[in-house]
Amino acid sequence: MKILIVLTSHSELGNSGEKTGFWIEEFASPYYVLADAGADIDIASPKGGQPPVDPKSELPDAQTESTKRFYKDNSVIDKVAFSKKLSEIKQEDYDAVFYPGGHGPLWDLANDKESIKLIEEFYNNQKPIAFVCHAPAALINTKAENGQPLIKGKHLTSFSNTEEDALKLTYVVPFLLEDELKKLGAHYTKGQDWSSYIKQDGLLITGQNPASSEAVANQLLKILSGKK
Repeated sequence: MKILIVLTSHSELGNSGEKTGFWIEEFASPYYVLADAGADIDIASPKGGQPPVDPKSELPDAQTESTKRFYKDNSVIDKVAFSKKLSEIKQEDYDAVFYPGGHGPLWDLANDKESIKLIEEFYNNQKPIAFVCHAPAALINTKAENGQPLIKGKHLTSFSNTEEDALKLTYVVPFLLEDELKKLGAHYTKGQDWSSYIKQDGLLITGQNPASSEAVANQLLKILSGKK
């Protein structure tokens, strides 16, 4: 199994003066679920090199066994620091792609032409694509082969309006992801705030929040092992 993980390159939290980036737990948990199952993993980002880390994901209450393992794992830390440029990635080299969240994707991956093209190619070549938390933002400008939004009619989830409100970021983010997905015709559902909740619709797997990241990775593994 060759799997690509795509991280954001965006570090500014709107006009708040605060920083954002990728959420460590949403990278670390899936990374180890997939790597421990024998997957060969590459990491890419729009700009390549070191993707920015959301500083809030480094706070003590955001830590899990997976993040603790990551902080001690110099080979994976280096792998992240030298992420490949998305423009150099070819979908035919991979069996699946995983997008961790953090608020960064709302600004860059939502509009990144390379990412949009990559997702469409994975989908059209019957390869699973997984997203967690804010990462489904990377889907909003993707199109199906018929020119309609790729997510139209699809059952999915993402970080919810109520969770965004709890963080007091409703008016900081460029758009509310839940609203945007519904606007594009997706069948959006969510679980309880901050609890694990995932949806699978064919090749698309989405998770609501950081608590969902491991479940999304496990679901991706299930699909991949079913395809073998």
